[in-house]
Amino acid sequence: MIAVYTITSALHDQVSVGRLSDEFLQSVFPAGDYVFRGSDFADWGTHALSLIYVRTGGAEGIFRQLLPEMLARGTERYYLLTSGKSNSLAASLEILSYLKQQGLKGEVLHGSPEYLRGRISAISKAIAAREYMKDLRIGVIGQPSDWLIASKASPTAILDKLGLRLTEVPMEELLQEIEKAQGSQAPAEEPMAERVRKAYPGAVQVYNALKVLVEKHGLGAFTLRCFDLLTEVGNTGCLALASFNADGIPAACEGDVPALLSMIIAQALTGTTGFQANPAQIDAETGRVLFAHCTVPFNIVKNWQYDTHFESGIGVGIHGELPEGPITVFKVSGDLSRHFIAEGELLNNQYEDNLCRTQVVLQLSPADARYFLTDPIGNHHIIIPGLHRAALEELL
Repeated sequence: MIAVYTITSALHDQVSVGRLSDEFLQSVFPAGDYVFRGSDFADWGTHALSLIYVRTGGAEGIFRQLLPEMLARGTERYYLLTSGKSNSLAASLEILSYLKQQGLKGEVLHGSPEYLRGRISAISKAIAAREYMKDLRIGVIGQPSDWLIASKASPTAILDKLGLRLTEVPMEELLQEIEKAQGSQAPAEEPMAERVRKAYPGAVQVYNALKVLVEKHGLGAFTLRCFDLLTEVGNTGCLALASFNADGIPAACEGDVPALLSMIIAQALTGTTGFQANPAQIDAETGRVLFAHCTVPFNIVKNWQYDTHFESGIGVGIHGELPEGPITVFKVSGDLSRHFIAEGELLNNQYEDNLCRTQVVLQLSPADARYFLTDPIGNHHIIIPGLHRAALEELL
């Protein structure tokens, strides 16, 4: 819940200030989704997001008197909401400057009601995401694939910056669980090639074995060295990963930890892990980029079919079709020192048999398309339905 506290100079007419305050807050929170605490800061720090509504000029001294109490309650960042009426913006700027002098963080929230609603929404989502990720245990099942030479991770940075804890799970442990796991036949009504139907029970075995490891190690997310399954059990993890991601448990391919981190952040902010894929074709002049991969979360596609895994031609892969419309492409580095965010449009789905099974064509800006050719963060990137730049930037 969002709490709104106020600071007001006694020199101003309180009735007039109160009337203007009501009008302003109604414009910012038309649904009334906040708690008005007024000048009573007794429960400061107990709400998910606390805003200090600077209602007038001359309130700077009041804030300075309140600051030690707020600091004692562990406040890291201060959000100063202001309408600009009664010299409130000037006071807010003075307060923010004072915070910076004390080595503290803050922001003045000022602008149109639409801007404020969007900014407050982004801040709220980022706070909720940090809480979601706090002490989340993520598994690395098998080591990252040998070809991911630039996709390393820093466990210390991941813990310090996001609160995530890495747990290494040997591949041998998964293989043992697969031997014990049960499979199930493909639904008779599902159209699929006969070789895919024969592979389906083994793909379900992989899912059930992974489910045991997730529960055993208390994993809230994991990445899997999935290509080892091709040689060890003659199947794939594509079906399993599609299912886990659809159930809200971020699950990445190829032991790629930076991709997994990106999917966890996406899940925390948007409620979906997004589609882990790599560019297959890039037109830097137009900004069109073709992405592809052999698995995709079931909950973000409008329909899907089962296919083989592309490179090997065995097992079960997923050919999904994503809805056309706004998307965000996102990736963080393994030490969280860099990130890439691009908003664009999903133009269409396609299917060519010489690519991974789920294939989408995105329209990005030419500058964003050139990023992949000049300074990419690895090859895998995450495609998230909707526009999420503001919330991602706030979190990072």
